Amino acid sequence: MKKILITGVMGFVSRHLIDHLSATEECYEITGLCRHPGKIDVDNKKIKLNLVATDLNDREKILPLLDKVRPEQVIHLASESSVAHSWHTPVESFQNNTNIFLNLVESVRNLNFPCRILSIGSSEEYGVVDASNIPISENTPFNPVSPYAVARVSQELLSKIYVNGYGMDIVMTRSFNHIGPGQKDDFVVSSFAKQIMNIRKGKASVLEVGNIDIVRDFLDVRDVVKAYMLLLEKGKSGEMYNVCSGAGYSLKEVLDKMMLIADVDFGYHINKELIRPADNPVIIGSNKKIKEECGWQPLISLSGSLEDILAYWDKEGGGSA
Repeated sequence: MKKILITGVMGFVSRHLIDHLSATEECYEITGLCRHPGKIDVDNKKIKLNLVATDLNDREKILPLLDKVRPEQVIHLASESSVAHSWHTPVESFQNNTNIFLNLVESVRNLNFPCRILSIGSSEEYGVVDASNIPISENTPFNPVSPYAVARVSQELLSKIYVNGYGMDIVMTRSFNHIGPGQKDDFVVSSFAKQIMNIRKGKASVLEVGNIDIVRDFLDVRDVVKAYMLLLEKGKSGEMYNVCSGAGYSLKEVLDKMMLIADVDFGYHINKELIRPADNPVIIGSNKKIKEECGWQPLISLSGSLEDILAYWDKEGGGSA
């Protein structure tokens, strides 16, 4: 039985990761770390899930917990992942991204047990990229333009230090925008879907948007979690991998697709408060490296993702934390 520790276990990506693991024939003993007590139902007897409420900012609590569990693999999903929120709370964004990662890897280093760590980063680390460098490869230099992006760059640099300086086994990602059912409406595509369904049901009258001219590389979260497991299995220690679709769409194109799927046609209002102080106009990644080295392939189309997201908001009316 493989022992895995997942941070941020109550979050959007983790829920889909556990669903993915439950659908395999492997046996897993999963320790899931979360800020507050919670419950996740797992309908698979081969999956043993133990949830632990703890604060990753408190290394004195993390060290004995890791000593007890001694996982073979760590998937570090815990983060303050909203770029927009990082502009309002830059200190908290840095602490709840960089500091929690540092506490985690330093605890593993002090305990000195064999463990592979997957450090999840972001395409926001690339910042504003010249058109000649699109699609963005892993060799593209850092150019962070938000507090969140700076925190993610710091996490990646720390990863490299712990690999090269301490000999730890860490694989890194720069994950592009991922979407899917269950994502909270702080994120743009989920916000569009919720608003469309509320307007269709007469619960709202105006669809509010920010800058819908920006272009993003959207990848379904169910393809993301498959990439993460392949990276744990086949990724090279000390290497960084883009996790992306390789295709770009403007937010206006995404919004038009969603209205077509939902069979609605209405206008929108640009809310200046939703426009960030600085933003990357175009982010499209190259997934050549992860395809060639790990055999990963995205399978779910953008339209398929959008259909599932709209169906989620139509049925549930709420997203996971």
